[in-house]
Amino acid sequence: MSQLPPFELILDWYGADVWRFAASQLGPAHADDIFQETMLAALAAYRDVRKPESVKSWLLKIAARKVIDFARAQARAPVPAASPPEPAATRQPELPDEHLWARVRALPPKQRQAVALRTILDLPYDEIANTMQTSVEAARRNVHEALKTLREEVTDDHAHTRTE
Repeated sequence: MSQLPPFELILDWYGADVWRFAASQLGPAHADDIFQETMLAALAAYRDVRKPESVKSWLLKIAARKVIDFARAQARAPVPAASPPEPAATRQPELPDEHLWARVRALPPKQRQAVALRTILDLPYDEIANTMQTSVEAARRNVHEALKTLREEVTDDHAHTRTE
């Protein structure tokens, strides 16, 4: 069993990927909170990591669970009559083409996670499968279905724009 590097190095190596994943799932306004919760949970459990070579996947699993927890909490939260504007994320740059990422966030959760892991973090399908705790075939299918849906929506938008 190989020795774990100091957690500070893990932050340096994978912190930006965790933040980008969170931003792709919930938007840049909530990415800092998910990032912080993920890293606090990871730090608390870090000494129990069994596979140092899989730390990135392990962190992304934690982030994915934090995203789900956040979405569930938001669904139960009361909605105020007038919401203040959301603060801009200052930790990392915003994702390019926010309109497209809003569409990604509207995808079913498994497709949303898979396409973010593939396109933002450029993970191979075996790492996506490991992160999502699914088969490689299911990871490929989720990415495929997500991209198919996004292509159809973009094509429909372009067709609709031309007819106006």
